[in-house]
Amino acid sequence: MKASNSLWKQRLAGRIAEPMAAELDVYENEILLKKQGKMEDKVFAETRLRRGAYGQRYDNGQRHDGVAARKLTFPQALTKGPGTEWDAPGMQRIKIPYGGMTAQQLEVMAELAEEYSDGIAHVTTRQDFQLHFVHIEDTPALMRRLAASGITTREACGNSIRNVTACHLSGVCRTQTFDVTPYAHALTYFLLGHPDCQSFGRKVKIAFSGCRGESCGLAMMHDIGAVAATREVDGKVERGFEFYVGGGLGTVPQQARLFDEFLPESELLPVSQSIARVFARLGEKKNRNTARLKFLVSKLGIAEFKRLVLEDRATLAHDPRWTAHLEDRDSRGEAPLKPSSFLQIEPVRAPGFDEWYKTNVYSQRQGGYSTVTVALPLGDITSDQLRALADISRAYVKDTVRTTVEQNLVLRWVSSGDLSALYADLSAAGLASPGAGCIADVVSCPGTDTCKLGISSSRGLSATLRERLAANQFSMDEAIRGLHIKVSGCFNSCGQHHASDLGFYGVSRNKGGYTVPHFQVVLGGQFENNAGAYGLAIGAVPSKRIPETVERITSRFLAERQADEKFQAWIKRIGKAACKSMIDDLTAVPAHDADPSFYVDWADAREYTIGDIGVGECAGEVVNPIDFQLTACEREAFEAQLALEAGDVSKAQRLAYESMLHGAGALLGQRLPVLSGDPDHVAGLFREQLVDTQLFSDPFAGAKFAHYFLEAHEKREAAASADRARQLIEEAQLFIEASHACYARMRAMPAVV
Repeated sequence: MKASNSLWKQRLAGRIAEPMAAELDVYENEILLKKQGKMEDKVFAETRLRRGAYGQRYDNGQRHDGVAARKLTFPQALTKGPGTEWDAPGMQRIKIPYGGMTAQQLEVMAELAEEYSDGIAHVTTRQDFQLHFVHIEDTPALMRRLAASGITTREACGNSIRNVTACHLSGVCRTQTFDVTPYAHALTYFLLGHPDCQSFGRKVKIAFSGCRGESCGLAMMHDIGAVAATREVDGKVERGFEFYVGGGLGTVPQQARLFDEFLPESELLPVSQSIARVFARLGEKKNRNTARLKFLVSKLGIAEFKRLVLEDRATLAHDPRWTAHLEDRDSRGEAPLKPSSFLQIEPVRAPGFDEWYKTNVYSQRQGGYSTVTVALPLGDITSDQLRALADISRAYVKDTVRTTVEQNLVLRWVSSGDLSALYADLSAAGLASPGAGCIADVVSCPGTDTCKLGISSSRGLSATLRERLAANQFSMDEAIRGLHIKVSGCFNSCGQHHASDLGFYGVSRNKGGYTVPHFQVVLGGQFENNAGAYGLAIGAVPSKRIPETVERITSRFLAERQADEKFQAWIKRIGKAACKSMIDDLTAVPAHDADPSFYVDWADAREYTIGDIGVGECAGEVVNPIDFQLTACEREAFEAQLALEAGDVSKAQRLAYESMLHGAGALLGQRLPVLSGDPDHVAGLFREQLVDTQLFSDPFAGAKFAHYFLEAHEKREAAASADRARQLIEEAQLFIEASHACYARMRAMPAVV
């Protein structure tokens, strides 16, 4: 039986730093006040989010362990009044700065997953851990137990500085400029709870990379990205960072802008503090849809943003913490448990060892040592496996475990002569899956399993892709095996689908009165070079045809690639039109009677959504003109991509805007008998009929996508640029997806007369 909050408070007295202990007492009191109805929902929501406690959906009707989940949502459980059992667990996010963990912390995570969750801990794409199905009343005890082991959940969510990520190979990487771990550690704890970081309009994400060419740090897709750099001054090598700001994925991704070619290491903390201050002062607060740092950087321009930051930096009073970490930066390095050694030649290897060694073992820059990746399917690891991994880490390494942005774990500083024995121990724990970082190592967000914003089953699709690809991954050509697949359950890119060779995000379509789960296919993204390029969607394919889509695209790449041509270069060479033609026939949805499996999402036994069933005439389906109109809008948005690809940015911007204009007109045509084609008239009626009435709003994005069109209309005469064209294309695709959803809601509504 779980011990109570008060009992854990007594047990852990003296083991938690006093400021943290006092803060957790405050949080526990806030829960009590909320339960008594003495705290507003929005106030409590922010306070729990800042401590990593999220709401969770249950509409899939099942928990991970197959037990039927209750339907009451997380916030509802807090409004049932005194004396009512709180019956809706949520999700607890746990910050793991730069992914670093100890064996003891792994054991604590195992205990918490077993006692408070469903026995499964989940590694995220930000090197965090997440526990699902956690009751809100248990969170103070859970947080105290984490705090006693040196882990915090503070600012894991909410409008705050999120978990600071870094290369999981930093310090042992053969291509690194220097180890960024000490800097990631210093910035994490300098900004954690800092008063200058408490009034943001949205979250801020920071990443460190030890080198420019690899992908481990993904610095280019962050609000703040720091890439290790050096320079020589008067014969002395100085450390610093190639420093970027204003990146981000989300619905409309943006590449980070170069803030400084070389930011000295001594300026890392104070400049980051000033960026936080400028963002807190000038960033959007009312409209969350434009409240990320990337929007402020775009609005001001990088030159003006930098001027404001440096102006603020000049006003800061000196803080000794800015450089304190530099004094012991090298002494914080890791140490091996065992002397270096080398893998011995053995007449017979354990079954599967060679495949595992090829993909999961990295030879460190330190001779005789290896970093071993423990590949976790969909980022999940059980409590028993966590305990086994803790024992294994104590046997082979010295508290040098890290989580990765690809939802895996690594053991650093393994003496290479121990690899055979380590493989045997990992195999016994079910932790020796090969293929780490390869095509079968699919990255996925939670999707419809637990996320309230999920549209399609990203985890269900990812599990299917992983199973099918893993079956023959070692017979694949190396060019295919080395590709990356990332899946998001919606357009928000939590699965990082934009920065992947093959990316997918969940959408839906209507067919004959039914709603069909789909995924948009995203091509052209780049995982390497710190997420050096983002892909664009080329078309929506029914969820059940995504495995066939992967097979078709990869097979054609293998057949057509020239010499050592990379996948992204091939995509660019053949062009988006050819890419789209590859999947055109796969977009068709069979009638429900012909194949009902298309109307059921992956890993779900129920029909996705059932609407009114219509009867067709003349052996054919009666199609509403709006279906053709929205399809035409999709074509226009795709033609905008082709124009951008050809370098005609003016045409690209015009087509992207017109695709939204025509989509708005199509929707209005469902409500108004006569509609002028004048753009100002359409925009005005769209605002009046669909935005002000909230008919265009939906649970996933509110009115955000509506404002994409309205803003594009206002700025339709703006100067053309490649960045603006790309942004408009992204926004047009999302606006059209929202138009499909709006039309589905309008089907049962009478037309306005």
